[in-house]
Amino acid sequence: MTVQIPASAVLPSSAEPAPWRLRRSGLDPARARRDETLFALANGSLGVRGGLEEADGGSDGSFLAAVYEQHPIHYHERFTGFPRHTDTRLPVADGQRIAVFLGDERLRPAPQDAFERELDLRQGRSSRRSVLRNTAGATVEIHAERVLPFDSGVAGVDLLAIRYRVVSLDYSGALSLASAIECGHEAAAQGDDPRIGVASAEGLRLLAREADERGAHVVQATRRSGVRVVARQAHRADGLRFDGADVGEERVAQRYGAQLRPGESVTLEKFVAYASDRDPHATDLPAGAALALQQAQAEGFDAIAARQAQALARFWDGADLAIAGDAGSEQALRFNLFHLLQSAGRNGIDGTAAKGLTGEGYEGHYFWDTEAFMLPVMAYTAPEVARAMLHARFLALEPARRHAREMNHPLGALFPWRTIAGGECSAHYPSGSAAYHINAAVAYGIGLYLDASGDLDFLADFGAEMLFETARIWPQVGHFNPRRGGAFCIHDVTGPDEYTALVDNNFYTNRMAQRHLQRAVAAWEQLGRERPQRQRELAQRLQLGAHEIDIWRRAAESMFLHYDDALGIYAQDDTFLDKPRWPFPPREGEHRPLLLDYHPLTLYRYQVCKQADVVMGLVLAGDGIPVEVKRRSYDYYAAVTTHDSTLSASVFGILASEVGHAPQAEAFFHDNLRVDLDDLHGNTDHGVHMAALAGTWLGLASGFAGLRAVDGALHFAPTLPQRWDGYAFGLRWQGRRLRVQVRRDGVEYALLDGAPLTVVHAGRRIQLSADAPQRQALAVADVDARERFPRPAQALIFDLDGVLTDTAQTHYRAWKRMADEEGLPFDQHVNEQLKGVDRMSSLEIILRHAGRTLSAEQKQALAERKNGYYVEAIAEVTPKDLFPGVARVLEQARARGLKLGLASASRNAAALLDRLGIAGRFDYIADAARIDRAKPAPDIFLDVAAALGVAPARCIGIEDAAAGVAAIKSAGMAAIGIGDATTLAQADACLADIAAFDVDAFVSP
Repeated sequence: MTVQIPASAVLPSSAEPAPWRLRRSGLDPARARRDETLFALANGSLGVRGGLEEADGGSDGSFLAAVYEQHPIHYHERFTGFPRHTDTRLPVADGQRIAVFLGDERLRPAPQDAFERELDLRQGRSSRRSVLRNTAGATVEIHAERVLPFDSGVAGVDLLAIRYRVVSLDYSGALSLASAIECGHEAAAQGDDPRIGVASAEGLRLLAREADERGAHVVQATRRSGVRVVARQAHRADGLRFDGADVGEERVAQRYGAQLRPGESVTLEKFVAYASDRDPHATDLPAGAALALQQAQAEGFDAIAARQAQALARFWDGADLAIAGDAGSEQALRFNLFHLLQSAGRNGIDGTAAKGLTGEGYEGHYFWDTEAFMLPVMAYTAPEVARAMLHARFLALEPARRHAREMNHPLGALFPWRTIAGGECSAHYPSGSAAYHINAAVAYGIGLYLDASGDLDFLADFGAEMLFETARIWPQVGHFNPRRGGAFCIHDVTGPDEYTALVDNNFYTNRMAQRHLQRAVAAWEQLGRERPQRQRELAQRLQLGAHEIDIWRRAAESMFLHYDDALGIYAQDDTFLDKPRWPFPPREGEHRPLLLDYHPLTLYRYQVCKQADVVMGLVLAGDGIPVEVKRRSYDYYAAVTTHDSTLSASVFGILASEVGHAPQAEAFFHDNLRVDLDDLHGNTDHGVHMAALAGTWLGLASGFAGLRAVDGALHFAPTLPQRWDGYAFGLRWQGRRLRVQVRRDGVEYALLDGAPLTVVHAGRRIQLSADAPQRQALAVADVDARERFPRPAQALIFDLDGVLTDTAQTHYRAWKRMADEEGLPFDQHVNEQLKGVDRMSSLEIILRHAGRTLSAEQKQALAERKNGYYVEAIAEVTPKDLFPGVARVLEQARARGLKLGLASASRNAAALLDRLGIAGRFDYIADAARIDRAKPAPDIFLDVAAALGVAPARCIGIEDAAAGVAAIKSAGMAAIGIGDATTLAQADACLADIAAFDVDAFVSP
């Protein structure tokens, strides 16, 4: 029975782009590899890239999650515990090939011929229409369709089904189709890019091959890892005769022929079955594949496709989403969720790789991305898949125990950073084995699944053992530190930020370890109440006693979370905030991750983050932390994070939503939304970015809708992005289906089935029942912007130009005079880019705009000439040139006991203040000559705060330029923007002018 998605539950969408379909027109060789990724089909254990049946294989191919090779890692210095081998996923025999011959001439796709293809996200079917042409100009049209069902009908066997129809447009003569299984594919070269991988491996050995009228098959095996795989094909033909079979050195094929006239067509339905086993001596694989093919031939393509469509309809019935007013975003979200679902491991055996089953990036390894990003989406939309993903981790528990022993831990299990078979595959231990937070991510995934499902059987049979064995590691990498008042400290680990390694008290690691230990204690107690026999069995087998449980409890209660009072933020680790900020300017051109150009030690010495770290901890385990602390932490780390990982944008976007930075939340969401559709990181050729795809769903649900699971309950705080008219999404929770629909006029929670449920909306509990949807007002992310400001504030730090007086035109005229003299094009548009920027940086902008290159001496001479013109002009300034309200603001601030500083990029600031008659009002005026980096770097504001003797968290900066506001936020201060609210969106509050600034309103305790 087909499951229908209720029309009332879906918001209206515009017709183009088609929200349920990904379409391509025209054959572009330059994007062929990317399209092979985007149009790939998978079922969690088999993946087939979206190539063209009649084309040569090239970068196309098929992958089984279970098929990998092991090969040694070579070191010049091998130390105890270093991984001795790595795993690399290998392409298996490619069964999608169908060569087309008109007479003796083989036809291949050509860019000039008609071509269009489509991926149907609702039904899980890819389809294509294209034209092939021979050298004489005769043409045939190809109609090709594919499905890769989640269930082949035979356990342990995966099935690819293809329907291939050839229509003669103007050709008369013989047609031949050679349906082949091709071997000999080797693992793709991974190159030097560590985002992709560093290993290479030879292909599978071909043990046997056979082809006749009944079918064709190959048997392959790895050389070291002991994996055997069978690929077997069979067909249903309409209008075709069997013409023979071929057995080549690296291929088997069956040939089918017909005579065609214009308007006539023939159809070949091809079924390819794959069976694999990690036992190299497995003998039942061919029989299993043959049985699956018999069933497929009996069913036919339409029945198999209908079964897959029903499976997807059941998924979309609970998980569908919609965006009102933005069909492109709706399509992208569905595309991302579809790829996540189809590549997520669902057999309970195989892990879920960072690139899914769509390519060879990262050598097929899976990381902590699985539990931190992908599994939460599945827990909310397809909990049975989440369970299978966790069961695959359970099967890797024994290798994790062995890895713990390699790392000198006598008890417990330590999951590796990257793996296929369960062992650590990274030779770079500072960012590999030192990433102990993987244990906490697995525990987080277990906890979320248990909350979402209430699956006590899973806890008793698998989850508790994983929680206990991984929790045992924390007391071995930390201790109760008497130098920190007995707080539990964790040493020499690497957090999510791989640009900072081997540190003490990484906030993310400590916070997630705290949650891990709490969950392990709770699981122990729950088993004692509800499954006491199972608790006793585990205690005996693991030699786990009450004393160890008590250590976990005490460690969680006294976990050290490094809070920096001066900045009012959580420190990433014990030394991060003591380091200088990253001094190197960004490189021109396309964004290039720092790890490709800088030695790890260079990165480790500075405050620079590859991706969300503290911010990640505040998203996954931020309950109970005040929103103002989250906001300051967000602001600080946003300024030092490069987002060189696709994992980062979604996390920053989620926290930006929570702390009220709506424009930034939207920007991060859309930065991530089309990461693969538009190949934003330049490596979609190697496979989709599974965690980034998951991050977009989390950005919608956990970001804009504020979804959190806290103490086993669902919490929401929905907001609505400016560019959308509304959005909706479905989720499953504790055996129920819910629908959340957000519009301008409020939010509606609908319980579609199941027992009544209590959820929390914007801090208030509401009761849901299946017959009574609840409507609520949208959450107000920031009820009073003044709450963003420090209580009490101790200092105000002002910019000069545009805040206290208007010297913008004076600067403009001075620059314009110099530029005209030198023949440099300069106008108000270029001048806008100079706001808040120091003199030499301004000159660089002017020269860049003009396309001129000058020596350092020439630039210095021009800058001095401009400054001379400016000094002449400001000689005419008087106190009358102060903006209205400035004198009152300074008097209010003094009456409140606030210290006053000036952070102007102008080297003439002191002279100008003197001309304005207010120089004596300021406790410190920054000397721009002492500042290495101009705004938007925070240096000048940090310099003023240090001179005033006030912690940045107790300062308020006042600026009129976007670069200045960014500098204030980077310094960890609250920011007041003076001017256009859109331009100064990063400010905590925006005022039309300085006269609107009421000091008492912002600094009162």
